[in-house]
Amino acid sequence: MPNERQRLLAITIVAGGLCGLAAVAFHISCAQLYTLLIDRAAAAPGHSWIWWTILTPALGGLIAGIGLTYWIPAAAGSGIPQVKTAYTFRFGAITLKETVGKFVLCALQLGSGASLGVEGPTVQICAGVSSFLSRIARLSPVNSRRMTSVGMAAGIAAAFNAPIAAVTFTLEELIGSLDQTMLAGVIVAAALAAYVEHSILGANPIFHVPRLQSYTLANASSLIWYAVLGLLAAIVSVAFTDSLLWLRLRFRELKRVPRWIQPAIGAGATGALAVVAIQFFHLNGIAGNPYTTLTQALLGNLPVTAMAALCVLKLAATVTSYSSGGSGGIFAPSLFMGGMLGGTVGYLDVTVFHHSADSIGAFAVVGMGAAFAGIVRAPMTSILIIYEMTGAYGLVLPLMIANMSAFALARYWRRTSVYEALLEQDGIYLDPKHKPYDPGAGGAVPEGGPEEEMPLAE
Repeated sequence: MPNERQRLLAITIVAGGLCGLAAVAFHISCAQLYTLLIDRAAAAPGHSWIWWTILTPALGGLIAGIGLTYWIPAAAGSGIPQVKTAYTFRFGAITLKETVGKFVLCALQLGSGASLGVEGPTVQICAGVSSFLSRIARLSPVNSRRMTSVGMAAGIAAAFNAPIAAVTFTLEELIGSLDQTMLAGVIVAAALAAYVEHSILGANPIFHVPRLQSYTLANASSLIWYAVLGLLAAIVSVAFTDSLLWLRLRFRELKRVPRWIQPAIGAGATGALAVVAIQFFHLNGIAGNPYTTLTQALLGNLPVTAMAALCVLKLAATVTSYSSGGSGGIFAPSLFMGGMLGGTVGYLDVTVFHHSADSIGAFAVVGMGAAFAGIVRAPMTSILIIYEMTGAYGLVLPLMIANMSAFALARYWRRTSVYEALLEQDGIYLDPKHKPYDPGAGGAVPEGGPEEEMPLAE
């Protein structure tokens, strides 16, 4: 029989391929449900589209709420906090039930019109696949934990076709230190998962940006507005995080409304906000797939009033969808808000300095990275993921200025990132310098710390 190191290498390779396939299946499912549910509702004849655009997300939220309450509560949320909790407290163990539940319920809620993204759930699903493989291979708890990082990297790589950003995100958000064995597995899995998704769905499976679009810094004076963009992105990031946490707490204190109904309330509010966007701006980037509308911002095809309004509407819709207990990620909404904010600032650059209108798309690209850096607090990933998705290598300096400004200011105004704040609101604290402490388990940890054997989840 092969020894454990050999089994770990083999399972890592297998996990990279299977995670890529799982991501493809999830993304295709979401795309099909978008077309079947929310897109069809928004295209209904006469004025009936208004009611269908509100009712369809509400019904999807209701079904998801029932499933999350009575079937698999661990499938709620974005997926990143859940993976971090499993990594810290359960040696990365994610049950098969949790993985399947996340796939089914999240695809249903996203397809019906929730203002959430597929990227975070893809991470949880892929981490669940790698956790299942580690149990089949009978790996030790330490190596089972390493497989969690493999799943996270594979999920990010498959979601964005960005294997380099997947590695940095896993290091920044999950591992926190350089483990050579873990890093090797992360690199292999990210490359394989990205290759699988690229082979099946094409160069940009999620983010359909015009890669041949030339994004450059044409005028040095525009750097002033890129600095302003970083400041505004930090403000939007803190406003998003604070409002999300505040409304999430209000929903939890709402005892008169059962928990299984609450996602329907949030999704219905999202549908109403989508009606506003469609009615006044003839754009539907609020409910359902946001990337089609975001691509128009990257091309500079949207008016400034539409982009400013869509930024605010998306913030409100994402807060209501997530805080009410829905299942879905915040990566896509972060990029959408940042793109619309960046495009709005780009119009200021064109108006004040009379620069070419082509710079509006460049500002939208930089805005995506700045908002991502301010909300997710992964500054290296925020730069690399924009490079890999758009090929905007001519925006190196603006990206660094805006992203690092947004990151530094957001961290100054709110020390805790959104994922850590969500866990702390649940009474879970992650401290990499000490043994794991889980308030839900009375603070109990294995006597020898995280490296001692403990039972894995069924």
